[in-house]
Amino acid sequence: MPEGGLTAEKILRDYPRLGPEDRFTFRCDAGLDCFTTCCANVSIVLTPYDVLRLKRALGLDSSAFLARYTVSPFSADQKIPAVLLKMDPETKRCPFVTEGGCRVYGHRPWACRMYPLGSAEPKSPTPSERGFHFLLREPLCHGHDQGRTWTVREWIVAEGIEDYDAMGAPFRELMLHDFWDQAEPLSPQKMEMYFIACYDLDRFRRFVFETRFLELFDVDEARVEALHTDDESLLEFAIQWLRFCLFEERTMRVKPAVLAERQRAAQEAAELG
Repeated sequence: MPEGGLTAEKILRDYPRLGPEDRFTFRCDAGLDCFTTCCANVSIVLTPYDVLRLKRALGLDSSAFLARYTVSPFSADQKIPAVLLKMDPETKRCPFVTEGGCRVYGHRPWACRMYPLGSAEPKSPTPSERGFHFLLREPLCHGHDQGRTWTVREWIVAEGIEDYDAMGAPFRELMLHDFWDQAEPLSPQKMEMYFIACYDLDRFRRFVFETRFLELFDVDEARVEALHTDDESLLEFAIQWLRFCLFEERTMRVKPAVLAERQRAAQEAAELG
């Protein structure tokens, strides 16, 4: 979880870079006097996979989960939506934290799993400038230099971060696309499309199966079957759909008959004009 005022420039300037075999000593358990303190007064940005795991663990439709447990702050110059976990308005604590700890611990967000590690990655990695981890040391946390000594690699495996990183890779690529450096803020319609495809997966599933989507796009039968029930497959498909719509990449195939009909209609319009 990010420290207050932590910026990319500060990380690059002040934080030692940790590789997979570098070590740190840390514990987090109910025996510490700071237990669950880090679960309050914090901004936790949720990834699409975070939302997928949490809504499924709670047995909620994605729309219901987003309405109940998240906020999406918006500014006029914002290019893409962001989803934050909604803290309790009175206690400022995470809605899932109890005196005994996290009640969704097995499905906790990526940011919670990583702590006390942070992760930084350049937009275009090179041999001399690659992604790295760094250690967050906040006054509120008393678990440093206690308990077990971990390598970065061991922490990532123990906390189940590998699955989150693998599922998050397509989303990171989407966010780091050159399109965002040049593009104007998305129109309200495209902003909503982005939000639905990334975060409101059950609504995106209805879009796929309850509109003419499958009449227009060539999707093989095995994938169609997976999209009915497999949230991970649906999320991957949704991001491919966004790349097609926003970046005009060939990540989706329009059916030949649909293309032919569009070409015919365009030719007729040109002749009439």
